[in-house]
Amino acid sequence: MKKIFIVITLFSFLSCKKEEVQEPDIYANIKFEQPANFPKPIYDVSSNPPTPAGFKLGKALFYDGLLSADGSVSCGTCHQQEFAFTHHEHDVSHGINDQLGIRNAPSLQNMAWQKEFNWDGTFPHLETFSLSPIQNPVEMGESIENVLLKIKNNENYKKMFTEAFGSEEITQDKMMKAITQFLVMMVSADSRYDRYKAGKESFTEAETRGLALFEQKCSACHSGVLFTDASYRDNGLAPTARQDIGREFATNNAADKYKFKVPSLRNIAFTRPYMHDGRFTSLEQVLSHYQNGVRNNPNLDNLLKKADGTFGIALTEQEKIDIIAFLQTLTDQNLLKNEIFSEFNNTIN
Repeated sequence: MKKIFIVITLFSFLSCKKEEVQEPDIYANIKFEQPANFPKPIYDVSSNPPTPAGFKLGKALFYDGLLSADGSVSCGTCHQQEFAFTHHEHDVSHGINDQLGIRNAPSLQNMAWQKEFNWDGTFPHLETFSLSPIQNPVEMGESIENVLLKIKNNENYKKMFTEAFGSEEITQDKMMKAITQFLVMMVSADSRYDRYKAGKESFTEAETRGLALFEQKCSACHSGVLFTDASYRDNGLAPTARQDIGREFATNNAADKYKFKVPSLRNIAFTRPYMHDGRFTSLEQVLSHYQNGVRNNPNLDNLLKKADGTFGIALTEQEKIDIIAFLQTLTDQNLLKNEIFSEFNNTIN
């Protein structure tokens, strides 16, 4: 009986191992593909094409608190997938020691089509963008030198770097390239709006009216399939005690004071709070600002100056309701729920 029990136990163990081997590899088909209705990416993806191993390494780094000074904050802390990689319900970013930044964490999506990063455009290249939060003293508060030292002392990371780049040599360049491979795969191009434009789905009457109103009143800034013209504009917000001067910080040009990057509106229903400092908690508040809250700042965008000498965008209450109905069609559930972007169940130790 004892021998029979051992054989049965061994068979059961081997069966379980076989089942584990047969589990599908969700990373096997990692490959960057340009959506048919999108323009050519600004980032040269061919210089750093995502691979399964490179993507997994970038994902591990993205979700690892090791990149922060005290191990408590990762990139994923302020960029949560289910909210289009924003810090949901936080007006500004929360860093180490629960310190507060001065800006709302922007959504991470369609990164390959952006030419500059941060609300003020201080970082001109996607492969250097991740240096900003890592080195910011109130965000992750760490130096790249220390991060590299911690990674080099980690056997699992040595293995992952070898699989991704063919050598266990760990450098800043490789680290940034791996994180970039993870970021460029965050493509949002499968919303109801995209299916509507492709003739695969219909809009309700409210959504149809909202689209027409959006094109008439909003698309000058939130233009094209990316829903942003990537410009920097002063949209009439009153300055706050944080004294954030916006684009002027990057250019040292007074004409850029209080100008901030026009964000994409894709997945906007899930990225609240809104504006560079998260001052608005709903889309209704955002549209009410444009309706009757625009302030005549020195660099106020000309599009918000009306012929009668007043400021803002003429909107009725029904028009606001219809525009919001349209904005909700920009949600891409594939980005928000795709398992390849979800945080690892296990930690890289």
